[in-house]
Amino acid sequence: MGLLTHRVERSEIKPGDHIYTYRAVFTYSHHGIFVGGNKVVHFTPRRNAGSSSDTSSDFYDSTSSIPSSCDIPDCGFRQPNSGVALSCLDCFLGKGSLYCFEYGVTPSVFLAKVRGGTCTTAASDPSETVIHRAMYLLQNGFGNYDLLGNNCEDFALYCKTGLLVMEKQGVGRSGQASSVVGAPLAALLSSPLKLLMPSPVGVATVTAGMYCMSRYATDIGVRSDVIKVAVEDLAAELGWADHQASPRLMAR
Repeated sequence: MGLLTHRVERSEIKPGDHIYTYRAVFTYSHHGIFVGGNKVVHFTPRRNAGSSSDTSSDFYDSTSSIPSSCDIPDCGFRQPNSGVALSCLDCFLGKGSLYCFEYGVTPSVFLAKVRGGTCTTAASDPSETVIHRAMYLLQNGFGNYDLLGNNCEDFALYCKTGLLVMEKQGVGRSGQASSVVGAPLAALLSSPLKLLMPSPVGVATVTAGMYCMSRYATDIGVRSDVIKVAVEDLAAELGWADHQASPRLMAR
């Protein structure tokens, strides 16, 4: 377990693991679920059928870099108008290293992780349940991609935990998105302290503390606005499809 991230070797990952890799010199990370057989299911901005442009920013779109020479069966598969894709591990990683997302970490470990999008205090469900969710969503989609509210990390977190944020507005489950929002917020809230703290070190310490606490407050393992939703009912719960039956919400 690393202080910032959890880098692993390929031989260490198991089917059902939540993996990620960094893009653009560690500017952001791309997440997915390793389903075995050298395959990863992950979520990207969807591509409309017959169109070369995405419906959203391609900031997180790793499937666009799949080489035409890749001869792995089904690599690059996705349903029409869906952002959920199946890729081989090589194409998912590109030229990046492999990292494993950590589940069930203690609050102290979570707060010690300076960078968001690397761990959660929430517990993971069994690997067979995780793979079932990922493969089901590969066939049925995961709604519209949204950088802050429904991104690749949100997809992987849902596959691992089945937890869904009830609040339709605001930041989703993604720790990476929470970091994007939390850092400026912490800086803004700590600005008045400059009048009370002449030492820049003191202000920086308080700002860092606020940043970590803002990340912790939005972690799916501690926030109160999450429910567990069966993957078969996910479309109905989020309004992606018209279902007459009520969602089968399970007690958390």
